[in-house]
Amino acid sequence: MKKIHVLSLLLMTSSVLYAQDKSSKKEDREQKRLRKISLFREIEEGENLFNREFSGGARLNTDGWTGFLELGHRKSASTVNYYQFEFSEKRDPKQDRSSRVIDVGGGFGISTTPFVYGKMNNFYQAKLGLGQKRLIGGKGNKNGVEVNAIYYGGLSAGLVKPYYLDLMRDAGDTNGRRLVKYSDDIHDEFLDRALIYGAGGFTKGWGEVKFTPGVHAKVGFRFDWARFNDVISALEVGINAEYYAKKVQIMVDREGKPFFFNAYVGLQLGKRWNK
Repeated sequence: MKKIHVLSLLLMTSSVLYAQDKSSKKEDREQKRLRKISLFREIEEGENLFNREFSGGARLNTDGWTGFLELGHRKSASTVNYYQFEFSEKRDPKQDRSSRVIDVGGGFGISTTPFVYGKMNNFYQAKLGLGQKRLIGGKGNKNGVEVNAIYYGGLSAGLVKPYYLDLMRDAGDTNGRRLVKYSDDIHDEFLDRALIYGAGGFTKGWGEVKFTPGVHAKVGFRFDWARFNDVISALEVGINAEYYAKKVQIMVDREGKPFFFNAYVGLQLGKRWNK
């Protein structure tokens, strides 16, 4: 009889311990689930307080294009300092890329490679600068938009590369051609459409690049619509100004200038994280 009582007591004790252990494991699972939900909400919604960010993107300017990389560091809840490297090309508003068909007789024609009529130089810029992004309005929830004001400035390395044309020696003679850049000595030939076979190619002229130092600055607004705070998906609009130590001439028939001003719109994608 005593054995039965002891066995019953052991079974009851085991049942109680098992129930407690099961309850404890259930509570642990629930706590983990709540922590995950809390972390998810922190990433998805509310204030964006990640202290590091890296992104890249592209802009369309009223006078060309820009590609860039950006590295940011949070200074405060509403301010991010960032470094940016850019590579851009400026285009004259009058330049127009076109091609033509050269009649070779017998009803046949040869289509020339595309070229920009009257272009003298390609003008590229490598820029490095420091900027600051200030929060105007947080997105509040995952469907909101974070709005920031940005201001930025730095140094520019202007790269002036001569633009080459593939010219025929005589109109219609596609076999007798030469690659030339503009000079006063060949002004008439360089602007004679009948002699132009096409552009000399992107790789031609890099060995003759001339360096022109400058400075640049911009202001604008950045709109980040990313669903998660650790992701950057932003549209930026603003204005940009650049000044160079020498006048830069892009087209033959237009005077060079040291100052450039444009408006832009850009797309930016990247990630945020905590160090």
